Amino acid sequence: MKQMSLFPKKKKTRSYSSYQGEISPAPDNLVNRCFTAEVKNELWLTDITEFPIPAGKLYSSPIVDCFDGLLVSWSLSESPNASLVNKCLKQACETLSFNEKPVIHSDRGGHYRWLEWIEITKSYGLTRSMSKKGCTADNSACEGFYGRMKNECFYDRDFSTFTMELFKN
Repeated sequence: MKQMSLFPKKKKTRSYSSYQGEISPAPDNLVNRCFTAEVKNELWLTDITEFPIPAGKLYSSPIVDCFDGLLVSWSLSESPNASLVNKCLKQACETLSFNEKPVIHSDRGGHYRWLEWIEITKSYGLTRSMSKKGCTADNSACEGFYGRMKNECFYDRDFSTFTMELFKN
């Protein structure tokens, strides 16, 4: 094959992407990579990540508070759908005091542009902010949270005996 300059076709693999196109107008990027907050519940970050294990794939959606870097809420699902992010957002909003109205910053995934997400943010008085298209650095603090979590709890671990339910717990 080498002598005849023949090469095997490489199988194209596509990693998970939540981007589904411009399905609604995107709010401005109010954060501009300044991931600090003076008080609790002033600036929240969110995203979705995938945990592939032999039993299947699980998706996680957290809300991270930029004041102290702690999780406000999180949810897991076997599908990266709107109910995953909406559940997480509702749980986070239920922790707010009456006068707390954080900015919620996300990437441009369709989950954060669908009607129910927008309605939840409006009903709790949150201000939406979004990264530029395809610019992970615009949400790097949330990406960094995932990196630390996966380095400490996921990579280099054997999950071959785990069921989906066991991994969730």
